[in-house]
Amino acid sequence: MAVLMIAAVPLLFHLVILTTRQTPIGLSLLGVFKLSFVTVSAVAHWSLYSSLLATFALTLRRGRMPLITTMASRLHGPLTEEMIRYTRRVTIAWSVFFMAQLVTSVSLFCFAPLTAWSFFVNVLDIPLVASMFAGEYAVRRCVLRNPPRHSLSMIVRMVSQCMHEGSATAAPPREAPRS
Repeated sequence: MAVLMIAAVPLLFHLVILTTRQTPIGLSLLGVFKLSFVTVSAVAHWSLYSSLLATFALTLRRGRMPLITTMASRLHGPLTEEMIRYTRRVTIAWSVFFMAQLVTSVSLFCFAPLTAWSFFVNVLDIPLVASMFAGEYAVRRCVLRNPPRHSLSMIVRMVSQCMHEGSATAAPPREAPRS
């Protein structure tokens, strides 16, 4: 049900914006209605991606453990140097993705038709995130010698635990013993 709502609400917002594309945003009742959908879409999208960018990018500062490294060490225990390097790069990749989402969204909002911006924000958002996950998974399988395996339930449990404990301040993981 939650997944359906996550997909249905943005599609509804896009449909409202699309069907009112000839309605100017103004003081008319329909204009104010359209403005509310545009505002909610913009604020939600920009707030989400600004927060995610800050959360991921701030963990890349000197003396901090990258967020994906923290998550991987929680899932798998001590990490090898290869995994520490890889998870840092994945944290960078997600930070770049979040920045690209923000820049594209703001650029479309300012310079493209409202329907193009709405399509990007309300329709393409979830497929782009899913593509990023799939791309990272494919790269992981090609780049790492022995890529870790984990279930979706393990990841959800770990993310929940990290959110409750403020994991970004944790000490860096130690290297796993070499055999």
